[in-house]
Amino acid sequence: MPIDYKKYSKDWKLRSKFIRFYRAENKCEQCGADNYKPHPVTGSKVILTVAHLDHDIMNNNFYNLKALCQRCHLRYDAKHHAETRRNKRIDKNQIVINFEN
Repeated sequence: MPIDYKKYSKDWKLRSKFIRFYRAENKCEQCGADNYKPHPVTGSKVILTVAHLDHDIMNNNFYNLKALCQRCHLRYDAKHHAETRRNKRIDKNQIVINFEN
């Protein structure tokens, strides 16, 4: 899914680059996979992304950011994504229309 930079802070690209290339030294901070090389488990090309550990895209504190490969990022976000989907379903199910009146 493409990133919508309008939702992020103005210095997001700089912070993201700092995390990926300087702090993480161009490797996934979770599994150590090298950026732009085949992933040791999946074999797919690694593209490092930066995850917000608390899932708040406005919290750009360096302690809240982590460089992750696609595999680790998806695994990290899996519970959050499932909860978000569940909450959306509940919200849709709470819309009740009474046609009998």
